[in-house]
Amino acid sequence: MNKIVAYARLLRLPGIGGLAIPPVIGAITVGMYDLYNLAIVFIIGALAALFGFILNDIVDVEVDKLSDELKGKPLVNGDISTKTAIGICVFFMLLTFLLLFYLWFNETLTYLKFGALLCIILAGILGSIYDLYGKQFVGSDFLVAISMALIFLFGALAFGEPTTITWIIFVLTFNNLLHMNAVEGGLKDADHDYKKGVKNIALTSGVQVRGENITIPLSFKAFGMGIRLFSTCLLFVPFIFYQYDYYLWQIAVLILAIFGVLFFSAKLLSIKKFNRNEIRKYIAIQSFLRYSLVPIMLIPVISVTYSIILIIFPIAWYIIFTPLIGERLFRPRM
Repeated sequence: MNKIVAYARLLRLPGIGGLAIPPVIGAITVGMYDLYNLAIVFIIGALAALFGFILNDIVDVEVDKLSDELKGKPLVNGDISTKTAIGICVFFMLLTFLLLFYLWFNETLTYLKFGALLCIILAGILGSIYDLYGKQFVGSDFLVAISMALIFLFGALAFGEPTTITWIIFVLTFNNLLHMNAVEGGLKDADHDYKKGVKNIALTSGVQVRGENITIPLSFKAFGMGIRLFSTCLLFVPFIFYQYDYYLWQIAVLILAIFGVLFFSAKLLSIKKFNRNEIRKYIAIQSFLRYSLVPIMLIPVISVTYSIILIIFPIAWYIIFTPLIGERLFRPRM
């Protein structure tokens, strides 16, 4: 049983529902609603995301050992060997391309499908560069953000021509991953990243942890909130510039969800004491609120029912699987 829990933690089982959703939304933006095809895209999205996360865990083993709170990670405590983790990465990579072959079996390889294939390959390359060398230069967070945005774009190109909405969500995906990695991740690991000479935006901006206190410079706060505010503007572009249909209640709900994301983003950037559990809580709440924004925006296109499903699915997945690996809700081991 302990081994099963260790693998579930390595695979980030509770988070897969959210990690694999971007390419599914990409497919939906071009009119793909077939559940069978969406399920395959979901699996491909999960494999691609997990490949990156596990490779990152492999590279970060020595850094993670410096933090007492991260010693429960399976590669850090030895529950799973590095060799086994590498084997899992290779298997996931091969399975991804096998599923692509299956998805397009007996279909003509159009320029759109070729673009989708290129997105997967580029995403893997950029994500791997980040995992292997990202700690050695400032701004590497942009690589992983582009990588996930390409995974989203893969979902669209796999089935059709990207629309204006597709490109808007592409940028939103980039913004979200940039914030998650550079801002949330930078603060979460600020207590030990400097010990291994990690170079990232947070430390370069002057984020410092001294004992129980954390200092977050105004420049870093502006960077984090700037990303959020840019995403807020993008969410309203379809309604303002493209005569996108909408319901008044939909706009009200969207504004409320955006306010929640901005509020907890500001709370995270305003902390004075370094408390990893508190940071995890703010990150988790932001994540679930953030997952709801695009489905709410898409209501006129995909209907209220599909929107609710896209909102509830990653949350329900997380709530169901988190207790099974011995974790506390909204305080993931990251």
